[in-house]
Amino acid sequence: MRIAIATENEQVAQHFGRCPGFTIVDIDKDGKIISKTFVENPGHKAHQPGQVPMFLRKQNTDCVIAGGMGPNAIMNLQAHGIKVITGITGKLDDVIAQFLSGNLKSGESLCDHSHESCGH
Repeated sequence: MRIAIATENEQVAQHFGRCPGFTIVDIDKDGKIISKTFVENPGHKAHQPGQVPMFLRKQNTDCVIAGGMGPNAIMNLQAHGIKVITGITGKLDDVIAQFLSGNLKSGESLCDHSHESCGH
């Protein structure tokens, strides 16, 4: 399994589309971490609707974790079979541990701006 966590300063980023990058975590079938790497968000500086979900799909992501995300991005990811968990805050290692233990629950999106015009 491969999860992508919206990342900013070793924390879960509040906004999926505008975060500096993603921590990609590969997990084996026994629930052990195989690898953990950081990749830059291709839409961080010039965000285009649909760009980040397509990028994560090409990374073979199974699940995306973020503080907040717009409805179009959620639908786009889910349409490609990618699970979305929003409303998450905290340090990356703590969130990964919660995910691995099955205790990470999706909550209300923490994104704090209108999605009327940006489509994400």
